[in-house]
Amino acid sequence: MIDTINLNRLSQLKALLVVIADAIDKEPGARDLASLAKQYRETIKEIEEIEGQHNDGDEIAEILAERDAAGKTGAVR
Repeated sequence: MIDTINLNRLSQLKALLVVIADAIDKEPGARDLASLAKQYRETIKEIEEIEGQHNDGDEIAEILAERDAAGKTGAVR
């Protein structure tokens, strides 16, 4: 279950994602676009991490989380 703090953080991140997407839609210069794209990707990743915290019973997500925590790649042989 997502706790109250993460729920608030999640709503803030989703609002930020809209702001960043709007800024990208305004066709900024190449330097600004690169920075915005990086922020956009990082925000999406953080949203996915918070939303993924309540995926109980997802064995693959658990394995990937363990590999990530151990510094290993997401690829599993």
